[in-house]
Amino acid sequence: MNMKKTYVVLLLLLSQMAFSQDGIPVYSDYLSDNLYLLHPSMAGAASYNQVRLTARSQWGGVEDAPKMQTLNYNTRVGESSAIGAIFFNDKNGYHSQTGGYLTYAHHLKFSRSDADLNQLSFGISFGLIQSRLDETNFDPEDFDPIIAGIIQSSSYFNIDAGVSYNFLNFSSHFTIKNIIFQNRKINDEGYESNNQRKYLISAAYAIGQNGATWTYEPSFLVQFAESSGEQAFDINFKAYRKMDFGRLWGALSYRRSLDGAEYVGGTQKLQYITPIVGINFNKFMFAYTYSIQTGEVKFDGGYHQITLGFNFLGGRDAPYECNCPAIN
Repeated sequence: MNMKKTYVVLLLLLSQMAFSQDGIPVYSDYLSDNLYLLHPSMAGAASYNQVRLTARSQWGGVEDAPKMQTLNYNTRVGESSAIGAIFFNDKNGYHSQTGGYLTYAHHLKFSRSDADLNQLSFGISFGLIQSRLDETNFDPEDFDPIIAGIIQSSSYFNIDAGVSYNFLNFSSHFTIKNIIFQNRKINDEGYESNNQRKYLISAAYAIGQNGATWTYEPSFLVQFAESSGEQAFDINFKAYRKMDFGRLWGALSYRRSLDGAEYVGGTQKLQYITPIVGINFNKFMFAYTYSIQTGEVKFDGGYHQITLGFNFLGGRDAPYECNCPAIN
């Protein structure tokens, strides 16, 4: 298979990984204590306020390989309300996206004691995204009537909404992304599908008593794109070790798409394995993520991501009395 055909197949596979570039792509960021990046209902849900910064790069040594950066902040406001903000920059070859989201979340407590966790949360995010296609470096002698040789851009507004339920060691989330149908112009000839709606379902359970040296947390994530019917799932396992300064933790994630891309040698479904290592030192958090794609068609080199975080007191004076890593 020549390089051009290989690249086309890889783009098809990557469309399954990120479910097209409509807002922030869904990678494995959420496993780095970053659930708010996926679920607006998790804004202010933790017992501390959060700042998270991520930087991701793919295919080391490949020119114009995908790169993405995100910055988000969420905080409790008063007893039951919370706000958050996300800014991101996503570049993939000649195509790029920049944008931001503002979030409002509301948390309902059902516990008898303020120390016990039994919380139902609702969240809504309002997003503004600008999509750009840089045609200035396209070959002017390779005539194509839809190529103008300029930077084409369009902006669109959309809404994400979701609900989360956290009860002691158990947590679950359901989020709908890009709720509004938008006609997004891709060139002078037409528009892409106006249905960018995507559904996310995830859940986790922490195994271990509160204050135990070791905690184990299996979890899963399911994605479904309404227009294309694309589906994928993650199966994850995290382990935490309590330390005097905070905690050390590691995770292993397996993602598989239920849809395949055809090429000369057959059909390939997206699969990749993601190990993650992290440390919480006092109020600071650091994590490193490396994703390995498997299959016949792939670029050499993996997917590297670094996450930096800072936690500070806000809506609560003390953590909940539960073994609930996503909240405490």
